[in-house]
Amino acid sequence: MSRGALRRFARRALGRAPALTVSEARGLRLLHVGGEAVQSAMRLDDPDALALDYTRCMMAFLLFHPAPREILMIGLGGGSLAKFVHRHLRGARTRVVELDERIVAVARSLFHLPPDDARLAIEVGDGAEALAPECADVLVVDGFDDESVPGALVSQPFFDAAWAALAERGVLVMNLMSDDPQLDRVLQRMEHSFGGAVLCLPALSDPNVIAFALKGAPRALAWSALRSAAERLQSRYGLPFGRYVNALRRMNPCTAAELVVVPEAAR
Repeated sequence: MSRGALRRFARRALGRAPALTVSEARGLRLLHVGGEAVQSAMRLDDPDALALDYTRCMMAFLLFHPAPREILMIGLGGGSLAKFVHRHLRGARTRVVELDERIVAVARSLFHLPPDDARLAIEVGDGAEALAPECADVLVVDGFDDESVPGALVSQPFFDAAWAALAERGVLVMNLMSDDPQLDRVLQRMEHSFGGAVLCLPALSDPNVIAFALKGAPRALAWSALRSAAERLQSRYGLPFGRYVNALRRMNPCTAAELVVVPEAAR
């Protein structure tokens, strides 16, 4: 599809361009919401691949929960994570809640989002209101308006509800920006809700920080166990899990033998 056709589709289907636009460059189809920032990207030669570094890094939740059964995603974008999970995590059922019905329309029409089936359900609604007690074992939050996370998704009540929404052993994985002046405050709220069990992974090349809040996790994880898990996951999914393990050393307390999940001060 030409760039002109993409722009015409956006104006016709979404009504208020340029608030939501789709472009193509260097073999990628890009989604922009509310500005110039890239909200989602799809490789034209491999629509189910994770084209952006930060989305690949978000899949590091598999280091902490390798076999999820129920996944709740808040924020759809072009559907990159939903497509990858649907293709590769065959044992998981994924529910995606997206606030903007226009984004769902674009993901369906231009980003190869598959139709709903027994393992995938896309809903239009408020993700913060979709949380219910123990409704998922992995909660993926990637909701942005241009370069900002909506306030409702980084509030203390949201993180309290996120903790309750996870099964006894569960993971909240959230995409944040490394230059967000509120980053420390957001992480503190997350730690408050999760008893300090929050780990941060700096994206390998994008200006993002991926936060993992763990429910029911041990106070520390052995590096040897994490490296073994990374080898298995890398072989299965083709993502650099070994590099993710190494990157976890950069932003989290650790010893030579262990990654500290719950610091002493939070115990």
